[in-house]
Amino acid sequence: MTKCIRWVGLDVHADSIAIAEIDDGAKEARTSEIESSPKVVAKRFKRMAAEADLRVCYEAGGCGFELYRQLTSMGIECIVVAPSLVPKKPGDHVKTDRRDAIRLARALRTGELTAVYVPNQEQESARDLLRARDDVRKDRITARHRLSSFLLRRGHRFVEASRWSGKHAAWLKELRFAEATAQTSFEHYRAAVEYLDVRLKALDAQIAALAKSDAWRARVERLSSLRGIATLSAMIVLTELIELRRFENPRKLMSYVGLVPSEHSSGNKQQRGRITKAGNGQVRRILVESAWTYQRRGASTAIKKQWAEQPPDVVRIAHAASVRLSKRYARLAARGKPQKAVVAVARELCGFIWALEQLPLAKLPLAS
Repeated sequence: MTKCIRWVGLDVHADSIAIAEIDDGAKEARTSEIESSPKVVAKRFKRMAAEADLRVCYEAGGCGFELYRQLTSMGIECIVVAPSLVPKKPGDHVKTDRRDAIRLARALRTGELTAVYVPNQEQESARDLLRARDDVRKDRITARHRLSSFLLRRGHRFVEASRWSGKHAAWLKELRFAEATAQTSFEHYRAAVEYLDVRLKALDAQIAALAKSDAWRARVERLSSLRGIATLSAMIVLTELIELRRFENPRKLMSYVGLVPSEHSSGNKQQRGRITKAGNGQVRRILVESAWTYQRRGASTAIKKQWAEQPPDVVRIAHAASVRLSKRYARLAARGKPQKAVVAVARELCGFIWALEQLPLAKLPLAS
C-alpha cells in the first residue's frame, strides 16, 4: 500500500520543537510539541515515517543543521529554509510556535519555500573557524578604541607615525601614570589589545594551514589569482558560499550577496536605489574591500607570479578581470562617485569569482 504524503513544518528552539502535520489532501493541520533532543526526535519521526511519506522543513537559525542531518540520516526528506523568504500574511499579528509551524507546513505543500544550502560538518567547521577569526577581529577593533579613548581622556595622543605600528607599541610601553588606579586601567586596556593580537595571529596561522589542505588548496589558489583576493579573503568567500556551482548564473550570486540595486518599479516607471545588502554580509564586505585594489591599473608582481602557477583558463579569466575592473573603476570614479564605483566593481568581481568556480578542479595544479 502506497503511503500518503505528509507535509511537516517544524518551529525549532533549543528546548522544544513545535510540529505541524498536514496530510496530502487535508485542510487542517495537526500540531504537537516535543522535546528538542536527538533521542526524542528519533522516536517521534520513526513513528511518523512508518505512517506516511514525510516532507519536512524548518527555518535556518541558531540551532544550526544538526536536526537536518539527523532526519536525512533516517531517510527522511528535509530542507532548511531561509527565514526572510517565508511567505507571511500582512494582517497576521498573532505569532506562536505552533502557528509558525503550520505556516511552514502549508508553504512547503504549495512550494513557496526557498531552501538554503546545508554544508557538511567539515565545511561548517571551516566556516566556524573563519567566523571565530572575524569575531576576534571585531573584538580587537573595540579593544583598540577603548584604549585610544582612555589615552585621549588622559591627554596622550600618538602623532609620530600610524597607530598600532611598532613605534606605537613602543610608545605604549613607555607610558606611565601618576595615579595607581589610572595605571591599572591603562595596563588592563593594553593587555586586552595584546591578547587579541596574539589570538588573531594564532587563528591566521590555523586558517593558512587549513587553506593548504587538500579540501581547500586548489580552490584557494584559483581565487587568489584575482587581484584583491588572498588566502584569507578566498577562504572567507569559499567557506561562506561553499558550493558556487549551485548558482545558475553570476547574477544570482550577485543577488545572493546583496550587491544588486534595489528596485521599486510600477507601470512605466523604473526606480532603482541602493544595493539590497541582502544575504551574506561577510562575503559582501570582503568583495568591497577587494574592489578597492582596482583603483590601480596593471597586475602586481605577486599576482603575475600567481598566474605563472595556474592553468591557462584561470589566467585568462583573472587577466580579463584585472583589465575590465580597472577600466570600470576609472570610468565610474571619473564621474565623481568613487564609492559607487567600488560597489560596481565588487559586483562584477563576484561574477569573475563565479566564472572561476565553474572550471573543473581536475585542471588545477597540485601544490609541490
